[in-house]
Amino acid sequence: MYTAAGQPDRNELVQRFVPLVKRVAYHLLARLPANVQFEDLVQNGMLGLLDAIDRFQEGFGAQFETYATQRVRGAMLDGLRANDWLPRNMRKELRRIEQTINQLEHAHGRAPSEQELADALGMPLAEYQKVLQDARGHQLVYYEDFAGDDDADFLDRHFTDDDSNPASILEDKDLRENLVKAIGRLPEREKLMMALYYEQDLNLREIGEVMGVTESRVCQLHSQAIARLRGQLVGEVKTVASKQRKGKALG
Repeated sequence: MYTAAGQPDRNELVQRFVPLVKRVAYHLLARLPANVQFEDLVQNGMLGLLDAIDRFQEGFGAQFETYATQRVRGAMLDGLRANDWLPRNMRKELRRIEQTINQLEHAHGRAPSEQELADALGMPLAEYQKVLQDARGHQLVYYEDFAGDDDADFLDRHFTDDDSNPASILEDKDLRENLVKAIGRLPEREKLMMALYYEQDLNLREIGEVMGVTESRVCQLHSQAIARLRGQLVGEVKTVASKQRKGKALG
């Protein structure tokens, strides 16, 4: 494992510990949503392995494997966090939009228009649409949504715990049924956009051509549709997560 100069042979060490990286990746993948790719976990894990090789000074036996496992897992979790790329202030603004959508839907018994939302938020329509544009990539579920009331980091708390299974939250039957119903309540244009994006696998430019609007407008419609769905479902996600935590505590 060392060169003629007495230095660690990085290439040989990497080849030796690739199975460790894959083992950690499979371990995490079993408890992650289906959109997370095994290859992405391995790629981030390899960075953690290289970092471990460079930092560790006491040989490359059992102690190193323990140390490397921690660094590899940490690199994978950092990669997952990086995918939740929206800045904190943008996430805060989107939560305000979600809450406003929920309030207006309860008040009027229907989905509010963009103008109604802009008025309720106290901003011009153009400014509201810019927020939606800037929120490109807004997701239905973020890892932070699984956190408890103490707002502890979900990834750190759960991926050192072999019994945790966040993927099962997303597989909850009632949650899935309510998501289908929530999509059915979307305004027709947003419902069409979601169908083209998620069912037909069209990109934003192609969807714009079908709907006769610009790519940026499709992006706005997507962000707004996600905000509507989150306004209805995030509370349920937290409820399911809370039930699982309580069930585990009782078990």
